[in-house]
Amino acid sequence: MAEPGVLASAFRFRSTYERRVFAVTVVFILALSVASAFLSPLKILALILSVVALAVAITRPYLVVVGLAVWTPLEPFLLKFAPDELYVYARYFPEALLYVLAVLVVIHVLVERRRLPGTPIDFTFILFLFALVCSSLINLVPISTTVLGYRQILRYLVLFFAVVYLAPPKTRIRQTILIMLGMLAFESALGILQAVAGGGLDEFLIPSDRKFFDSIQLTAGTQQFWAPGERVFATMGRYDQLGTFITFFLLLALGLAYEVREKVSRHWLIIIFALALPALVLTYSRASWFGFALGVLLIGIAVKRDRRVVLGVTLIVAALAVTFFYERVVLRYIVDVPQQTVIERLFEAFTPERLKGEYYGLGRVYWLVQTPLVVVPSAPIFGVGPGRFGGGAAAALHNTDAYDRLGLPFGVFGTEGQIDSNWMSLWGETGTLGIIFYVMMFAVLARLALRLYRKSDDGWTRGLALGFLGAEVAVTFQAFLGTYLEVRTLALYFWLLAAMLVVLAKREEISV
Repeated sequence: MAEPGVLASAFRFRSTYERRVFAVTVVFILALSVASAFLSPLKILALILSVVALAVAITRPYLVVVGLAVWTPLEPFLLKFAPDELYVYARYFPEALLYVLAVLVVIHVLVERRRLPGTPIDFTFILFLFALVCSSLINLVPISTTVLGYRQILRYLVLFFAVVYLAPPKTRIRQTILIMLGMLAFESALGILQAVAGGGLDEFLIPSDRKFFDSIQLTAGTQQFWAPGERVFATMGRYDQLGTFITFFLLLALGLAYEVREKVSRHWLIIIFALALPALVLTYSRASWFGFALGVLLIGIAVKRDRRVVLGVTLIVAALAVTFFYERVVLRYIVDVPQQTVIERLFEAFTPERLKGEYYGLGRVYWLVQTPLVVVPSAPIFGVGPGRFGGGAAAALHNTDAYDRLGLPFGVFGTEGQIDSNWMSLWGETGTLGIIFYVMMFAVLARLALRLYRKSDDGWTRGLALGFLGAEVAVTFQAFLGTYLEVRTLALYFWLLAAMLVVLAKREEISV
């Protein structure tokens, strides 16, 4: 019998798997050939990347989680280079992957007839969803507004449940934390370089343009109202986003520094602190400074009873007091100007002029007062409805309905739609029931972290739990001063780390 030709041998498959791969490849090539007649080369490239990302999500879902964690800090900068025809794709495809992960989890549960793993926040989350749905129905919120309002509030909670289901092993969790500490070092070093450059890098790094899709605002852009080179922001577009990112991971690093004993790890942590602490100062973000201080006080004093922290805090307070009196600082004369010293920036937060300006200028203080006095009494139980007050959805949709009905200006400065306070936004949109259930989720996670810290035998697990406790205090405080529970560069990591703690607690059979 004659030997088969070379071409015939090439198409002789050794397994069903090879046949399926070959079939899928042929179909994909044919589909691209057809699509090329209707789509531009850039859109073809986007289609290829989408298929590759979907394949990775199906086969290696946790790799997608790590990819999102690395991509997110770089996104505000990299989006500057996205062509207009692909901007919507580049802006929202990473978020779409979150929902793909959620759908894959549901499919796995249905196909394998498995139960979803329980989490400590399940009950409070269901209660919060109940309040959210009731708020939508009672206020007759349009479907489009409801969907965007839900997205604004729930998108990173989706990641939390997906990661708990994926249940990555402890080694993967450790690798992810190391990668993110590497990102912290990179962003901090870039921030320091930005300060050294004296503003030379600002124009290159800052995403200054607003982007719209029809009437929906996709990104607000960044207006640089501070002096060039003074408030660093690295790849994150705004100094406060860099500051809150540094605060979160620096507090995690502090928890690890207390509990991890390996010399190599401790040496790397020292390098990270040497880079991140100066960068945190250079952000000039007071929400980040105060959040970090609260986290350090919780970790170092309330939990660890560390005399070194007590001494450090005492010296810092004494130094500030000496500066205040020696320099004859008069609070009423300190104003927020484009160029300030660190001390002026710190003291300006407490000036009467600052508080009056924030109130009468329709800033954050105005909404901290008006939300409980005007918005909440108008709908005390279930709020005015998701996507209608204070958050990113109301701003993106330019939804003025609730503001007009209550006779209030349209958010910060009367034009921005958002109110610079996540807790007030949630209270206004979901009502008193909604905010109670949301706060309960935070309380349950704090309790879990504390138990994990006290009961775990693993240093890395204890360190992460301790660091998360401090980071949660910081995030809770910062959410009063901005919409940080919605911001990608903070909210994603909060719920990702919360999920990791749940996974670690399950593996060690530690319950809340």
